[in-house]
Amino acid sequence: MIGPRLMSGASTLSSPVINVRTISQQQKLRSVAQKILLQMNSKLGGELWTVSVPLKHLMVVGVDVHHDASKRYQSVVGFVASVNSSLTRWYSRVTFQAPTEELINGFRVCLLAALQKYYEVNHNLPEKIVVFRDGVSDGQLKMVEQYEIPQLIKCFETFPKYEPKMVFIVVQKRISTALYSWAANSFGTPPPPGTVLDHTLTQKDWVDFYLMAHHIRQGCGLPTHYICLYNTTNLSPDHLQRLTFKMCHLYWNWPGTIRVPAPCKYAHKLAFLSGQYLHSEPAIQLSDKLFFL
Repeated sequence: MIGPRLMSGASTLSSPVINVRTISQQQKLRSVAQKILLQMNSKLGGELWTVSVPLKHLMVVGVDVHHDASKRYQSVVGFVASVNSSLTRWYSRVTFQAPTEELINGFRVCLLAALQKYYEVNHNLPEKIVVFRDGVSDGQLKMVEQYEIPQLIKCFETFPKYEPKMVFIVVQKRISTALYSWAANSFGTPPPPGTVLDHTLTQKDWVDFYLMAHHIRQGCGLPTHYICLYNTTNLSPDHLQRLTFKMCHLYWNWPGTIRVPAPCKYAHKLAFLSGQYLHSEPAIQLSDKLFFL
């Protein structure tokens, strides 16, 4: 609805660009105007809505990867992290890496910057960090567990006597599993948002679950698969499922729930914008705004 901004170096230009076809239908003009105002509000740092999360001193992170075809498929890492207790302020970073370079190199830099920003806002560091890592296939799970996670833990040593608890969850959307519900002697209706499946179809080597967070109007439901590779917190599978579902409510471009946690969607939007159009890192002055919505 609103086009991307122009960003380079220390200068920034933030201007909404609206397609004329979007506002040409008079019967939809009021609804479109409301959505544009909400989007502009969030782009400028406004907080549209939130959910109740009882965990204190919590940071939620979303990571996704896009491949920039103009630079021989260079990897673009989109990173978004919450920096306040109500999960309504987000810090974002982008890093570009060669196809042969390990993702963790940019991932670690982004996490350190987010921790520093969290400290600036709260005057303390988060006690719990929940990472939602998108874009990992089954064949990459061992690599992530054995290489990425230990390197992330090692970066905490940058801060004296800092040992936070961390949860690392892989988010998989491209799966072949479909869910159907059985109600009132009717089979095949879509399951309602919030449906969780954490047995029978799950894996024996990991703590995983399927979550149907979004609303399906017709047909079968395509859930999202979540695999917990690392957990040093006291959060049970039930706690993680509830937190994940709540995160699916916080995407401010849509008033309902979406298929993945909001920080993952934000990271995807940021990586896509940077890799598809900017081909460079956005201006650092925009890191505390959702300019990419």
